[in-house]
Amino acid sequence: MKRTGARTVALITCLAVLGVIALVGGTSCSKAASKDQSVSLIFTSVSVTGDSHTTAMTAFADKVAELSNGTVTCKVYSDGTLFSSENEFDAILSGEADLAYISFPTLATQKGLEWASMIGSGYFWSSYEHMTKTLNGDIGKKDIFPKVEANLNIVPLGAFYLGARVVNTRDRKIDTYADMKGLLLRMPNSATWLNLGHALGANPTPLSFSELYTALQTGTVDGQDNPLPTDVKAKFYEVTKYVAITNHVIDSIIPCMNKDTWAKLSDSQKKAVTGAIEYARGVNDTARIKEEASDVAILKEAGLTVTTPDLKEFKKNVLAYYTAHPEQTSAWDMDLYNKIQAAGK
Repeated sequence: MKRTGARTVALITCLAVLGVIALVGGTSCSKAASKDQSVSLIFTSVSVTGDSHTTAMTAFADKVAELSNGTVTCKVYSDGTLFSSENEFDAILSGEADLAYISFPTLATQKGLEWASMIGSGYFWSSYEHMTKTLNGDIGKKDIFPKVEANLNIVPLGAFYLGARVVNTRDRKIDTYADMKGLLLRMPNSATWLNLGHALGANPTPLSFSELYTALQTGTVDGQDNPLPTDVKAKFYEVTKYVAITNHVIDSIIPCMNKDTWAKLSDSQKKAVTGAIEYARGVNDTARIKEEASDVAILKEAGLTVTTPDLKEFKKNVLAYYTAHPEQTSAWDMDLYNKIQAAGK
């Protein structure tokens, strides 16, 4: 072997490498030669264990590792174990977290994005199909998400279905819009949510989601609004008696990535991330729609009375409230508003 030339040494080395690769799973030579640097992501959420959004996080983590050939991995933290609902937005902006679900009302608190409050307003969307085709289609990709990216240190990656929000109360049965008067309705603490509470005819009370179960139990609030799957997973049926199917917001959440993290990814890794997000969206939305179809029966079995108010009456009064309070809608982008509404017809 003393006379072995450089070419022979190179050949032997290559064969040895190929042999090792074969032993660990038969990875192709092209994948072994990948120049992508390994990236580890942190995905944080306050969604609870068993919720479809939590399941979607894990689905994303598995799929992104697969699509990136292992160069992108993701650690999932649900149930607010890493950041609370009040802190996760700052965490993704700063890069302490790489991925988080962000809502339009939260975006609307930021300078330059005040117009986003209209997307969280009552009866903005006509249906799930209207919402998802708009946000995950050309309007979302061209008219909405680029504005978010231009103003904040995050990159929106799509829109997942959260569900149709309903009103869940301790002691008051909601049959009509008038029944909402004076109701201490818990809402997240942002102007968009609080305005929605007023539009619903209630007395909105800002409160963290983590404190909501106890607040309902003790009577600190009279009720709360969330999609049916959230009501079931959070076991609010244990401390309430009524649910009114108002469907006042066809709600969504946006999986976003810190912009600095996004910039570190290669083109192939970005493709893997977007592909994994789309896969996770399918996992979430399919499960969410299925859950909504069965949750009414679950709540009835738990002893709750479920009412179905006249949605036309609710919509008429909610929209009339916004019209009567231009100070709350002055920041809306009416050209975009009308474009989105036309897409739902």
